[in-house]
Amino acid sequence: MPDLESLRLLVLIADAGSIGAAATVLGVSQPAASKRIRYLERELGLALLERQARGSTLTDQGRTVTDWARNVLAATQTLLVGARAMQHSGAARLTTAASQTVAEYLFPHWLAALSRTDAHPSVALRVANSARVIELVRNHDVELGFIESPSVPRDLAGRTVATDRLVVVVAPSHPWSRRRTPVGATDLLDNRLVLREAGSGTRATLERVLPGAPQDYLELDSNAAVKVVVASGTGVAVLSALAVAGELADGRLVEVATSGLDLRRPLRAVWPRGRRLLGAAAEFLAII
Repeated sequence: MPDLESLRLLVLIADAGSIGAAATVLGVSQPAASKRIRYLERELGLALLERQARGSTLTDQGRTVTDWARNVLAATQTLLVGARAMQHSGAARLTTAASQTVAEYLFPHWLAALSRTDAHPSVALRVANSARVIELVRNHDVELGFIESPSVPRDLAGRTVATDRLVVVVAPSHPWSRRRTPVGATDLLDNRLVLREAGSGTRATLERVLPGAPQDYLELDSNAAVKVVVASGTGVAVLSALAVAGELADGRLVEVATSGLDLRRPLRAVWPRGRRLLGAAAEFLAII
């Protein structure tokens, strides 16, 4: 596996225009930077730079790899920001809980935006399904919750912070991957469904549009587990477009067109009704 610093160096070469300029930014010597790039080329089996007397430029392969490297570095930053929020420091000024989809694909970006402002309170995050998040808010275990359920309980106040849609996905080997007509609710009920657990917002959104309960299904408690099972060729899943964007882009999953299914949903912040949001909670919600 290529190390992150080598990928960062490659991106800097693309941005700064030369190995020397990139080495200066990283605080290393130009020979050391050149050696690192040569090692990266050996690891990947690709020529990333075209070396000439007047300097080095990215090859076509190098430009493509650089774009991929940017995605890897951005994902790493998301991981680090999210991990810091889940450390549950007692010094945190704002305690939050978020459903899996929100926590995995939106929360780290919100925290990064918060860190770029003058007002950047420390934030602690707990990850659970939407039903559990609602329970944590009701019990005052957290100040602010984020759910993906179709509705907000009457005893909680809510505000839409983003919108999402669910998509039907199958493995490339599944017959539906080559289907030319959209699928409907009956089609879903007639096939094996790989579902999120009861209490998840994804499950609740799907159940709202189905005319009955599925008879043939497999229930799993994470987006990742559902994706792995479906990609192996077992069944059909209905997941957030946010959660499957990567798998759709690289072909591990295929989106199936639908008809007569309204799979859009709001993603909401919730807090106890009658309580005014102040301080860090108000700041965070305003930034979102």
